[in-house]
Amino acid sequence: MISRNPYKALEKNLGYRFKNKSFLKIALTHPSFSNEYPQGEVEDNQRLEFLGDAVLGYMCASHLFKRFPGFREGRLTKTRASMANSEILATIGASLELGEFLLLGKGEKNMGGNQRGSNITDALEAIIGAAYLDGGIKASWKIFSRLFFPHIERLISVQPLENPKGTLQEHAQQNWKVSPAYRITEESGPPHDRAYTAEVVINNEVAGIGRGASKQTAEKDAALNALVALDIEA
Repeated sequence: MISRNPYKALEKNLGYRFKNKSFLKIALTHPSFSNEYPQGEVEDNQRLEFLGDAVLGYMCASHLFKRFPGFREGRLTKTRASMANSEILATIGASLELGEFLLLGKGEKNMGGNQRGSNITDALEAIIGAAYLDGGIKASWKIFSRLFFPHIERLISVQPLENPKGTLQEHAQQNWKVSPAYRITEESGPPHDRAYTAEVVINNEVAGIGRGASKQTAEKDAALNALVALDIEA
């Protein structure tokens, strides 16, 4: 009799088929489940979570280093942290319906533990660790590229500079010993729908021009455009 694979749908969504299903089972085993058995009889996913976190960090760093050669260390570090934060892990885990596969203790299950974000993120990291044990870094990379690449590209495309005026100020002070000066050059539109144009001047030259619905927004846009024109990374 051919035994049924209870993880077939999950493996399909992960983009990787485990040779040793026990690794995947452990990755899906919450500590509350193992606590209901004699000590050591059932292994939980905490050790695999530890391993998976390290493997995920490596893959994020490696991908960013190769994909974005123009990024400096500061932006690489910020982007790596954004790529593997709990929100993205929970989103990916939910898309896999990971909660439906978790092995939970009765109390945790009754309290809705299969939908708890921390349980889902821990299990996803554990799965990456399990894949590493099952098939090495290539196995983990299959899962990473399938699940994380879309989020990485979206993150980079919409990731704004948190403080472009501050970044520009710091760069100007360090390199030219001057502070950027902002001026509003145009105001238009009715009182309820104003539009402003701003310039940022460095060393008596216009470094960037920006527009916005407020003076502050226009100045921020001008600083951002100056950073782009000067090829300055956050």
